[in-house]
Amino acid sequence: MSSTPPPAGPRSANAVDAEIRALLQETGGWLWGPTRDRYVQLRDEWVEAVRGEMAAAA
Repeated sequence: MSSTPPPAGPRSANAVDAEIRALLQETGGWLWGPTRDRYVQLRDEWVEAVRGEMAAAA
């Protein structure tokens, strides 16, 4: 798992999705401990990004 902190500011849902996919591929789909925590952070960031993109499109 990468120890780099997420970039500051909002990212697109596609960018966050790509990071989630990379994390899952890197771990073989097994999420526990810090990897699970990172997945949860990314999932929450993705939800917010989708909401923001939907609001901007409206």
